[in-house]
Amino acid sequence: MDIQHLIDRLEELFNNSKQIPLTHSIAMDEDLFLDIIDQMRVSVPDEVKKAQQIMAQKDRILAQAQESASRTLAVARDEADKLTSRDVISEAARVKAEKIIAEARKEAEQAKRDADEYVVEALTHLEIEIEKSLTQVRNGIRAIQAEHRPPPPRIE
Repeated sequence: MDIQHLIDRLEELFNNSKQIPLTHSIAMDEDLFLDIIDQMRVSVPDEVKKAQQIMAQKDRILAQAQESASRTLAVARDEADKLTSRDVISEAARVKAEKIIAEARKEAEQAKRDADEYVVEALTHLEIEIEKSLTQVRNGIRAIQAEHRPPPPRIE
């Protein structure tokens, strides 16, 4: 279950609870409250799994970029070998091969930068969502704990 949904349910439970007159305390369904907290504990690992999936996706993208760069380099080297075997155009072949190799390296670096940027954006978004959820959970716990504290003694 989505952690955000669970936080919304916890907030709804809090908002629908009955206020105890003349106090800052509320009465709520303890079983429902604890059930939501248990679901949240289960849900947080799902958010961590999402982060791991993003990292795995980054690794796949990098592997594909590396494979593509390797293929391009192999093609460039093969082409360079073919062209340099001819004495008349050997210099032109060398220059062309160097350009192809440089372009392949540039494309591989760009693919790596793009993959890194994607992962940073995705993880940053996930971090923000997790921090929001954690803040809401902590606020809910504090509110409930505050309900159970005895009122301060009256000074007469």
